[in-house]
Amino acid sequence: MPEFHLRKCSSKNSGRRLIPKWKLTISIFFGVSGIALVLALMYFRWLKKKRTEPTSSSKDDSSLNLSYKILLKATNGFSSNNLIGVGGFGSVYKGVLDENGIVIAVKVLNLMLHGAMKCFLSECEALKSVRHRNLLKVLTVCSGIDYRGNEFKALVYEFMVNGSLEVWLHPRPSSANLGGNVQKLSLIQRVNISIDVASALDYLHNHLQSPIIHCDVKPSNVLLDAEMVGHVGDFGLAKVVIESTDDAKAKMSSAGVRGTVGYAAPEYGTESVVSREGDIYSYGILLLEMFTGMSPTNEMFKENLSLHNFVKEALPGHLLEITDPLLLQEMESHMGTGRGDAGRECLEMVYGIGIACSVEARRERMNITEVAAQMHFIRDKLHAAGFQG
Repeated sequence: MPEFHLRKCSSKNSGRRLIPKWKLTISIFFGVSGIALVLALMYFRWLKKKRTEPTSSSKDDSSLNLSYKILLKATNGFSSNNLIGVGGFGSVYKGVLDENGIVIAVKVLNLMLHGAMKCFLSECEALKSVRHRNLLKVLTVCSGIDYRGNEFKALVYEFMVNGSLEVWLHPRPSSANLGGNVQKLSLIQRVNISIDVASALDYLHNHLQSPIIHCDVKPSNVLLDAEMVGHVGDFGLAKVVIESTDDAKAKMSSAGVRGTVGYAAPEYGTESVVSREGDIYSYGILLLEMFTGMSPTNEMFKENLSLHNFVKEALPGHLLEITDPLLLQEMESHMGTGRGDAGRECLEMVYGIGIACSVEARRERMNITEVAAQMHFIRDKLHAAGFQG
């Protein structure tokens, strides 16, 4: 205003006051953003580390990095005193790791045998992504050179203190468990183990993106832990199904005969296929063996007589006559009571499932999910009647 004779406001001076405020605002914004970004990165790194860090129960297992030298020491030089089993492609030894005291089972492949390398690769492929309480846990694998300069390959498993189902069903005269008692499975224990195996097969067949066919279900491949829980192992013949269609032959093609005589499905000898139904057949034979105590390779089973036909012809009138004598002792103690009747009914149901699973026609066999449900029903019925493990 001219009347006040004041100097005009300088835009230059005005700019000096505005610029520092603008710079301060920008500086504060980027400063806060930078601090927030750094804190966020630190948080996500901590979160990622927490998620990937093994729990106390699995820390020892996940950190195992075992060389040939370590396994040699753990098994006392793969001593015959540590030998706990011999399979088609190798031997299994018990070992103890000095650094943490973990007891392990080491399956050493005999690479001189034709198919041993394929067995090793098949087992690694089948087990690399499976997790189930009724599958034998693989702790790690070892691939290297032995002291002679030969190729060495081994799989290291969680050790099963009660051995295989085979030694419980067919104990040697001097066979005894760690407590010094004669090995004997009760009715409830046999039902429980049957459920464990069925649950494992149901998981492999129906709950994986690429189903797995075990191809060798038999007593020696069912291992028992300290609580007598069954774990299915030995996936050396397993087949991973890459494609899934309604046609079993198309989705499960394979070359060569798989399985073990007596347990392998009849179609395995005539067709170049493996299938879920093949595993179910083997399970059916396993079930009949568990409760009769008779091996499918028994000398009496020849020509047209098989374990399947033997049990089928005996039902229902001669049910107790075909039952394992060790089970009969338990059954006789309950005869004349409601418990005895319930036990007999459950035995008849078990045999019926075994027969339905092991019929010759592949498409007529029971579904493993239905099998598991039926076995759970049988166990509940036995518990209600007062049977104990």
